Amino acid sequence: MVDYQRMRDHMVEVYIRRRGIRDEHVLKAMRTVPRERFVAEGMAEFAYEDAPLPIEEGQTISQPYIVAAMIEAAEVRPGDRILEVGAGSGYAAAVIGQIAAHVYAIERHGALARSAKRRMADLGYGNVEVLAGDGTRGLPEQAPFDAILVAAGGPVVPEALKEQLAIGGRLVIPVGEEFSQTLCKVIRRTETSYEETNLGAVMFVPLIGEQGWSEDGRRTASNHKPGASRKQSLPEMIAEAAEDLPGFDDPAFGRLFNRFVDRRVVLLGEASHGTLEFYQARAAITRHLIANHGYRIIAVEADWPDAAKVDRYVRHRSASDRKESPFQRFPTWMWRNTEVRALTEWMREHNAGLDAMEDRAGFYGLDIYNMSDSIGAVLDYLDRVDPQAAAVARERYGCLTPWQKNPATYGRATLSRGYAECEQAVIDQCQELFRRRLDYADNDGDAFLDATQNARLIASAERYYRIMYYGGAESWNLRDKHMFETLQHLLDAKGPDAKAIVWAHNSHIGDARFTDMGATRDEFNIGQLCREAFGDDAALIGFGTHSGTVAAANDWDGDMEVMRVNPSRADSYERMCHDAGKRRFLLDLLPGRHEPLRRRLSEPRLERFIGVVYRPDTELWSHYSQAILPEQFDAYVWFDETQAVTPLGPEHHRGMPETYPFGE
Repeated sequence: MVDYQRMRDHMVEVYIRRRGIRDEHVLKAMRTVPRERFVAEGMAEFAYEDAPLPIEEGQTISQPYIVAAMIEAAEVRPGDRILEVGAGSGYAAAVIGQIAAHVYAIERHGALARSAKRRMADLGYGNVEVLAGDGTRGLPEQAPFDAILVAAGGPVVPEALKEQLAIGGRLVIPVGEEFSQTLCKVIRRTETSYEETNLGAVMFVPLIGEQGWSEDGRRTASNHKPGASRKQSLPEMIAEAAEDLPGFDDPAFGRLFNRFVDRRVVLLGEASHGTLEFYQARAAITRHLIANHGYRIIAVEADWPDAAKVDRYVRHRSASDRKESPFQRFPTWMWRNTEVRALTEWMREHNAGLDAMEDRAGFYGLDIYNMSDSIGAVLDYLDRVDPQAAAVARERYGCLTPWQKNPATYGRATLSRGYAECEQAVIDQCQELFRRRLDYADNDGDAFLDATQNARLIASAERYYRIMYYGGAESWNLRDKHMFETLQHLLDAKGPDAKAIVWAHNSHIGDARFTDMGATRDEFNIGQLCREAFGDDAALIGFGTHSGTVAAANDWDGDMEVMRVNPSRADSYERMCHDAGKRRFLLDLLPGRHEPLRRRLSEPRLERFIGVVYRPDTELWSHYSQAILPEQFDAYVWFDETQAVTPLGPEHHRGMPETYPFGE
């Protein structure tokens, strides 16, 4: 049986309270009214998503956040007499009725008014009266009203509604062009004076009536003020706020991100794992932050053992005894590509001019997958510093030995066999390394950090592969928690002034609470955890594109292909950015910067996520998810058309020194 109360509570917490609605009267009312009773037949399962839904007569029920925001703006209080214009299914009137003493709701469609009236009777909402009529005229026989809420956009504020306000009464109404308006709040101060406030951009259906729009879209209101209704479209607002990006080699590119240089952690995303421009942009930002602002940790969505080999190269540390070239596992092109090679060469050259190892910028892996190399790295380290401990570790890791090359099969085995002792063994080994921290650290601090992190990875990976066969959010959450804790360990190891740059996919970087991941699947990610831990000391920067090509595979472990990216969907954030008409730009989403735009962008839309697997034929289901962009990111970097990243092949290695980490 569907637990609608749980869904209501979740809606209020995620879509309403977290987005800034603080009025406890409103929050309590929205936890009470059963929205599933007010949507069209067959739509009940979607009733608590933050989106408008279809109802009868070709109309819609407003998204929950907008309903809450308008009621809060109208300052509805117990004892108030309220008029609502555009009742629709009656949902907003029912919510208002949980607060106010009496609600009059007008709906121009007779059939909708009748069905809404029946709902009120069925639910026992005796203080809500639904009437059919022209809402632009108001309801003079019941005036004055303490507040009037209008759920449709008119060309101007109808004079009839203003006149029906009590002194001190509040009127909240969208005003502007059809489908593009500003939410206007009017307070009646005296018999003849009114105070108007702009609450930001919104989009409502047209207000049809004598003092609104006609059925054919012409203005019927007679009190129009020239120019008052001209509002920008969302793409026009994006274009106005967008900051043009120079070339990647232009120092001005990096300087555009100086607004974030005081953050302890700067997280740089990507909308796909195989797009050249995302790598180029992140590399340009990274070079600027390293060279000019003291960032010394580059932490990437890659396996720790592989990244450790690159770190030895870029920081001029001694080479590892393990000669295997890094990043040989699928998807090799994600880190074995020309842009990562160029960045590592730049880091090596930059570090060569720094005498102190602690001043050199390092390259570290956050991810969980490469259990085999991690076991080898721990054993190699212990063989050097404590052969007796190495023997104990080999015994402890013995139960994992059959699974090192394909650890995903370990998870399948744990479903039917008793592997609890294996879990405890890897935990014991991790704890043993920590107990000997002081002795081992004196030998080589960097080597000890590497060994302990590999031990942590093995412990996390053992659990990850064990639980992934059960499905659900736990395996995702374990992986991102491991990545976040690895970042924390790096910051702790490098000292209180350490600052880090993180490279990962948008799905890891953008705050999960404002996507379907967190809202419907109970998943969190490293971006959310960084915000919760560091607050304003973390900057979350997303990246997006409209079309072009991408390096990806059709299936996990498949061959890389250069695929054509479908043009973005009309109902997506990407299409809004494309329609802005700018080739490449930075969009600052920080609170206080572009508030009307942030409010407009806060209406949930689809956002595209392409990983190492891309399936264009099922793109809507495979790669789009609902999100709230200005809450998900602090900034958004846009490239309208992009191309696939270039993987490293044998031809790219000629002339490279043997110590080069990507050598074959």
